[in-house]
Amino acid sequence: MANVRDLKKDINYVLGDIIEAVYIWEYSNTDKDTKKSEAIIDEAIETFDELIAKVNAKDVDNPKAHFKAINNELETKGRALIEKINKLG
Repeated sequence: MANVRDLKKDINYVLGDIIEAVYIWEYSNTDKDTKKSEAIIDEAIETFDELIAKVNAKDVDNPKAHFKAINNELETKGRALIEKINKLG
């Protein structure tokens, strides 16, 4: 991982793409209920807020391990959100 700025960009891009995928699904499936898809968007926003708060935390003992853990959490939560999008169909 290069630096904090890149990690913040990754968080923004990954979760932004997930939200965009939900909007595309909603646009393609106008006849279906959007409660589940809106919940995915809400979860993505909550995840974004949590991860950015962790990135901005100042009282970290081992920054390298801390940021690696955040990156792993982004990957895990991102995959879970993508699975939820795939199950909407």
